[in-house]
Amino acid sequence: MSSLAPDIADRLKRTADGLVPAVVQQHDTGEVLMLGWMDDEALHRTLTTGRATYWSRSRQEYWLKGETSGHVQWVKEVRLDCDGDTLLVKVDQEGAACHTGDRTCFDAVELPTRG
Repeated sequence: MSSLAPDIADRLKRTADGLVPAVVQQHDTGEVLMLGWMDDEALHRTLTTGRATYWSRSRQEYWLKGETSGHVQWVKEVRLDCDGDTLLVKVDQEGAACHTGDRTCFDAVELPTRG
């Protein structure tokens, strides 16, 4: 059972597997770093420890960002969007945010657009 405050838990709209997407952004530059997934417990841990914690869908376990890589995300602010179905986590990122070693998961090839 999660220790997430009921007033926060009541506002969340989760996927069928109990998760909410968390867009992660560098707090001072606005750079979008990555997308992670949180359940109630991961969000509780993030809010109470000041360290970003996610639910790993592939490993089916909690993942404290930087625990093995040293690339810690120090949480500065967490916001819930107007629909309650997406979190914005503003962090101070130490090192790479992406598992590939890149600063951001969005450094890959830009997709062509019209206009």
